[in-house]
Formats: sequence, structure tokens, C-alpha cells
Amino acid sequence: MNDDLHRILLKGGVTSPGELKDIILMLETAGLKEVHFGSRQDLLFPLKGVKAEEQLESLSKFNTDIVADRGCQNIVSSYVSADIFDMTYWLKGSTYLYILEGFDYLPQLKINITDPKQRLVPLFSGNLNFIASESEDYWYLNVKLPHWQNSAFYPVLVYSWDLVTISKIIETIYGDISDVDELFYVISKKIDTNNKTVDKPLNVPYLTFPYYEGMNRMGLDLYWLGLYWRNNKYDLSFLKEFCGFCLDNSIGKICITPWKSFIVKGIKQNSRPDLERFLGQWGINIRHSQLEMNWHVPVDDTEALELKKFLVRSFDQNDISTYGLTFGISNDVGKRSHFASIIIEKNSAPIIVKDFEVRPTYNVLHFENFDPNTRKYLVHAQDVDKIELPGLLMELSRKYFEQLGKVKLSKEPLKKTEEKVLRTVHQCKSCLTVYDEFYGDEKAGISKGVNFNDLPEDYHCPVCEAPTSEFGAINY
Repeated sequence: MNDDLHRILLKGGVTSPGELKDIILMLETAGLKEVHFGSRQDLLFPLKGVKAEEQLESLSKFNTDIVADRGCQNIVSSYVSADIFDMTYWLKGSTYLYILEGFDYLPQLKINITDPKQRLVPLFSGNLNFIASESEDYWYLNVKLPHWQNSAFYPVLVYSWDLVTISKIIETIYGDISDVDELFYVISKKIDTNNKTVDKPLNVPYLTFPYYEGMNRMGLDLYWLGLYWRNNKYDLSFLKEFCGFCLDNSIGKICITPWKSFIVKGIKQNSRPDLERFLGQWGINIRHSQLEMNWHVPVDDTEALELKKFLVRSFDQNDISTYGLTFGISNDVGKRSHFASIIIEKNSAPIIVKDFEVRPTYNVLHFENFDPNTRKYLVHAQDVDKIELPGLLMELSRKYFEQLGKVKLSKEPLKKTEEKVLRTVHQCKSCLTVYDEFYGDEKAGISKGVNFNDLPEDYHCPVCEAPTSEFGAINY
């Protein structure tokens, strides 16, 4: 990302036409003509000086968060996919909105709140990845804190209405936490939560990437519209008038996708002719080729955009299909936090020739099974010239289609199923509080290493005061 860009954080990528119109008026006041969409469903734009930032915020009728600080993160959610792509049966659009409304602080950690049955929004690109389970109102939590090398699953399912509280607690303690065991222990000591035992590992379906543009039916008399700009420069005048159209036609939400596009749901059938007329008057083209749509390109990076155009032309000239594949261009070699199927990394020039103009070289990587949810990168080629990239990507396209349909569900193993069982803990059957001999119970005077069977007869649950007879053993 261009470090000179400011951001407006839209929680979960969700905004209302009124709020977006207010934001556009602010940006126009600053003399801007266009805005970018970010990979974390936020808005990005250039802004000079802190005073300008403060002046813009004072103009807003809404509680708009304008930030230049890279320490603040937007919350990502798959609300945009609700009702238009496959969904977990209990997870409704309103569920996302209730949860997002509870976030009354600006997170420093990247938080993702997603449905595993959709592919448009990445599941594992955050530090705290809440992923819907099959149990109503409960979520898996996959954790990868900034100083951790690997991710791990939280040992219990998290209740929907504890999600914000747990996130907020982690914000205050994560710097000193070394692993998920310690994280669970500290949180259990600090707050009482309505957890649920994990009875099976997360199953992530193997899905092809959806087409997310154009006018599409949702239900009997409703439609959804996806709009995509190939250069990710959205004209503020168009967006302002589009917000006005949404307000006039009782459309309540506009959703930003991580793929630099936006989606509007709930367009009534009788509004469709007016919408098509409106888009035609603005000369808006829809139904772009998937050859060019499914790309994740750094924001406001002319060189990366030109590389994308070069590769797309090569695909088109050779009649190459990329259906279901996604591509990413990265200037951060080794970052390993992308969510496209195939990644093209631009290598930095060697220090010894930094004062000379040299042709850049690239690395080509892809995820195992071309599925970002596997989180396992495979190197296809290293230090290759730009002219070699089209042929290498075509090789990968053929490889992708050879294995398509042969890939089984991606089972996300829990820590206890990845390796042998580490230890047994005892959990209160009434409130699910855990006694772990590894930590003991300092408040009750029980030191570390005291076996559950060696606890004093009068020991009781520190939360609900249940006796030890009401605890059950679970492998952990």
C-alpha cells in the first residue's frame, strides 16, 4: 500500500448510502476527484497534513474514522456475501451488523469475521479470524498474533455476543502472549464467557472463486449489483449520484469487497430499469472478463497495474481460461499474507546495483491446490524476467484445471488433532471454566503443577463455585 494514503475505516466493509455520500462530500471538500478501495474493505485517498484530516472529520455528520496511522486496522467481514452466495444456515446479514455495531474501538489487530461457505472474503488474512461454525451463534477462532510464526486455533468455540469482548481483551494483552494455550488461560481468568466445546475441526469447502460483478438475481423480485473499476479509481461524482439513487430507492447498504469493487444488495425489481438507465448514462460497463477481474494489485501502484495489463493481454491473446483462479502482485517478497491463488512477487534490485537501472525479476508462487485457505505456499519459479511470466502463469492455469474437481474438503485441524494430545484439562460442566494443572489457580492458592486429583476437597469452580465433582476431563 502507498504509505501516503489516508484511510476511512468502514467496519466490516459495510456502509449506508447516506454515510458514503457524507464521506464523498468531505473528500470533495478536500479537492479530491476519486477514491480507492482497499483490500481490507476500506477507502483510501491522498491527504496532505494532519490539519486537513481534522477539518474533514469535523465536517462529517457521521462518526467517520479517518486515519493515517498504520497501527489501526479495519475489520473485515463477509457480510457482503450474505444472501448472494452460499451461507452457513444460521448466519444472516443482521448477525454481522449486530456484531460489528459492538466494536466501539479502533482495533490494532486485523480482525476477520467470515463464513467458511463463501470465497469472496478471505478467511485467514487477519490476526484474529472468527469463522462461523455449524453450531448456531458460535465461531471458530484462528489466531496469528503479529509476533507469532504460526497460527493456532482457540481451544473452544466463541459465542457471537462474546466476540467483541474477547477481541478487546486480546488487544490489551497480546504483546506478552506466546501461544494459544496461554492466551486461552489469560482470557479465562479475566472474563466469564459463554464458550462451547469444539466437537469437530473446521471444514472449509473447496470452492471456485465467484463472479462478483453485474446485475444478478437474489430471491424472487430482488437483485444485487456488483461494480468493478479496472484501475481502482472510483469517480466521486458518480459515487455521489449513485448514493442518491440508493436513497431514492430504499436501498440500505453498500458493501466494499476485498477485490476493489462494491456490491449493492436488495435492489427491487421495479427499480431495475431506472438503475440500468442510470448506469448507461454514466457509461458504466459491467460484465468484465474474469481474465482481468480476479486480481489483487497494490493500491495506486502504476507499475503493478501495467504488469497486470500486460499479463491479461497475454491471457487474452492465447485464449487462456482463468475461471476460478485469482492472482496477486506483491512488492513485499516473503510477506506471505496474500489471499490470491497465484502470487507474483517483485524482487528488489541487489544493493550492489542500486544506482543503476536494471530489469526487475519476479518470483511466482501458488497456494496448495490453488486454494488460499490451505495457507501453504508452493514456489513455482524464482528470479524470472517479466517476459517469462505469461508462460509460467499459463502452465499454472493448466495445472489448476488438471486437479480441479479432485480436491477434497480442506479440514482445518485443531491443535489437538495435528499432534499427539498434549495434556488433559478439567472443565466445569456448569460454566465451562477450565482447571489446567499447567497453570494452577493462583487466586485459590493452587500453585502450578498441582494435579486435578490432588486438589483440596473444598476446592470449587472460581466462577460458579461448583465442586470438583462437577468437572469433566477433556483432552487438550
